[in-house]
Amino acid sequence: MADTGTYLYAVTMDLDVPRLEGLKGVADLPVRTIKQAGLVAYVSGVPLDQFGEEPLRRSMEDLDWLGGTARGHHRVVEAVAEHTPTAPIRLVTVYSGDDQVRSLLDQRHDDFVQVLSQIAGRVEWGVKAYVRPSEGQPAAAARGAGDRASAGAGTAYLKRRQASLRSREDAWREASEQAQRIHHVLTSLAVASHLHRPQDPQLSGRSDWMILNGAYLVDEPRGAEFARALDGLRGQGVDLQLTGPWAPYSFAELDAEASR
Repeated sequence: MADTGTYLYAVTMDLDVPRLEGLKGVADLPVRTIKQAGLVAYVSGVPLDQFGEEPLRRSMEDLDWLGGTARGHHRVVEAVAEHTPTAPIRLVTVYSGDDQVRSLLDQRHDDFVQVLSQIAGRVEWGVKAYVRPSEGQPAAAARGAGDRASAGAGTAYLKRRQASLRSREDAWREASEQAQRIHHVLTSLAVASHLHRPQDPQLSGRSDWMILNGAYLVDEPRGAEFARALDGLRGQGVDLQLTGPWAPYSFAELDAEASR
């Protein structure tokens, strides 16, 4: 069996392809290209003792390894996207060899062309919205705990507990409505939009509620207009974060399943 595989980062059209001399990707490995059917795949040769199926299953649980690999992957995609419309491929997509990548470019040719046509001249902006939970909720819970300690699971405690839950539900409903209004405005300025699941607080690093985690595909000339519109939505207890512009990961990624 071969001891190396082919790691796939991204696909572009075979039109004035940048050379990108010295570009390195995952595990600091050099990046090269494979051309087929009018498309170009950006790849690296990777050792299968690190990127084979079993080693990957273990490595994907190592956050340090995963973070470094994601940075290497992203570095290649961003470098290519600076020069030409680019369809990123899912992280750690590894093929048994270059021939399988060529087969992918043949079989998914029309899909790649459609995606690359959609994203040409456009970039992705990311928007996250946070709200802080009601300040009164922890105090209400603490008072309820005190009542329970002194009077058991009595009527007073249950009423306070129910009121606290209703308050939290009302706050979440209001926050969700705010998120919908923000998303509606931003969508009106975008060619396409995609709502991701809110991040876990361990990933976001914040205890606030994330009420919006959106991606927006925007024509490059409208980037400043999009940012101004977001500024106009700030306030009312909502913290808005704008990231980008990025290569359009949320709108260009095809499901090129790994085969080994």
